[in-house]
Amino acid sequence: MFRIIKRINPGAVTVAVVFLLIQALCSLYLPYITADIVNNGVLKGNVPYIWSKGFVMLLLSIFSALGAVFNTLFASKISYRLGSELREDIFRKALCFSKNEFDIIGTSSMITRSTNDVTQVQYLVEMGLKFLILSPVNLIGGIVLTYLLSPTFALVFLGVIPFLIIAAYLIYRFATPLYGKTQGLLDRLNLLVREGLTGVRVIRAFNKEDQDFQKYRVTNQDYTRTSIQAASIMNFFVPLITMLVSLTTVIITWIGGKEISAGGMQVGTLVGVITYAARILLSFKILTSVILAIPRGQISAGRINEVLDMPLCIKDPQAPTEEKVQSTTLVFDQVGFRYRSAKKEALENISLDVSSGQTLAVIGSTGSGKSTIVNLISRLYDANQGRVLIGGVDIRDMPQKTLHSLVSFTPQKSTLFFGTIRFNMQMAKPDATDEEIWAALDMACATEFIQDLPDRLDSKVEKGGSNFSGGQKQRLCLARSLLKDAAIYVFDDSFSAVDFKTDQAIRSAMKGKLQKAITVIVAQRSSTAMDADKIAVLNNGTLAGLGTHEELKKSNSIYQEILNSQSYKEGGVA
Repeated sequence: MFRIIKRINPGAVTVAVVFLLIQALCSLYLPYITADIVNNGVLKGNVPYIWSKGFVMLLLSIFSALGAVFNTLFASKISYRLGSELREDIFRKALCFSKNEFDIIGTSSMITRSTNDVTQVQYLVEMGLKFLILSPVNLIGGIVLTYLLSPTFALVFLGVIPFLIIAAYLIYRFATPLYGKTQGLLDRLNLLVREGLTGVRVIRAFNKEDQDFQKYRVTNQDYTRTSIQAASIMNFFVPLITMLVSLTTVIITWIGGKEISAGGMQVGTLVGVITYAARILLSFKILTSVILAIPRGQISAGRINEVLDMPLCIKDPQAPTEEKVQSTTLVFDQVGFRYRSAKKEALENISLDVSSGQTLAVIGSTGSGKSTIVNLISRLYDANQGRVLIGGVDIRDMPQKTLHSLVSFTPQKSTLFFGTIRFNMQMAKPDATDEEIWAALDMACATEFIQDLPDRLDSKVEKGGSNFSGGQKQRLCLARSLLKDAAIYVFDDSFSAVDFKTDQAIRSAMKGKLQKAITVIVAQRSSTAMDADKIAVLNNGTLAGLGTHEELKKSNSIYQEILNSQSYKEGGVA
């Protein structure tokens, strides 16, 4: 938590504290003057004295109100600016994450940390700047001024405070672990909601609404039960304070009444002491609110720091290669890779190469490691063994920006962003002209349905491209990748949502654009791989064959099985 607090501008905090002290000291002195007016003005009938002291009270009230307003203003600005910075830092760090980091934390947890956790820290800082100093000042100041009015009553307050401190410590001690648990359960709830919303069609298709709801209900009830336990412990503090300070007020009134009856105390003194008793009660209640926020803020700050401090698995080299990479070859040199917590290697001893102007098709059964290979090219993961080289340079020795400028990657899942078609296309090439965009759309066979839209390139793309079909989204993603001027084009099963005729038309149109580039295509269909210069056949993470279609068709049993499973016939697929 202290590391996050260090982010706050000390100057802004100082100004907020100054206004807070003005508010506290002015408001603290008011009951003292009230007691003085009652003793020396009202009881003695001294009207000029009452007016003069009343004017002082009016000024103090104005200064106290101004201090409260400006303290609140600065506290709000500081806390909300801190929240803004934390959200930006979390998002910036997330953009640097590889798939490894997302596998560790999880997308749902990242959403919770950048929203709920930041809000908890922001709330704690705001409450702290408003009340964490104000309450102790009121408390100590109230006791000091009570001592000036009557030392006996000050001792009564001092006797109560240790009990309040012990109660606060015990409640804080037992509530903190519960708040840590609630944040973990909130991550789980977000995960279940996210899965339910994105997979609602699958859930309905298999009539699993009740089972999915029960799974959510169990977690929700666990979260509710834990939250109630934490809130019950924390909320016990408020009535405890009220009881203790109310008893203190009763004791003060009893002692004061006896003293007044005996002539040892004036009425104004008792009025002032009772007012300070109420102020001390209010201070402890406000302090309770801050104490309630501390465990949540502390847990949330730890979760935020966990993201910000997480070491990156993939980062730029300290001494990157200074020579310009001649991306004429792509080489896998005895590459091996294992996913986090996996017991088996996803790739083992993969060695292959492809040169400019050539196309490499990667084919194999589901789970054979096809997508893993292309993820290594873009450094979404780093190889555990061996090297991936572009132009003879290990990709780990070049800056990530340089690598990403060389590679145009079309992932397996079609991803479009909210905006317009032009905006989505220009993500690949910001300075692309309309003519270049239309040329890329034409290569991806997307021109026809885009021209039918009223606004054409300025037509809206809804969240996730929900206003387009699967095939249309895939063609738009292909067009975006083809628009980029790159040395290596990677297509991770990016033709699966289009029919055979469109698949053939897209690959034919791409040849002109990609004739000098390296092309890597992950394919499920044998027809997509047939025309490649090299076909890599994967089987359980190993390279089971490498060659042309004709070579593999004659000599590779696994490739033959793939062809037979797709009813291969000479010249095409039945």
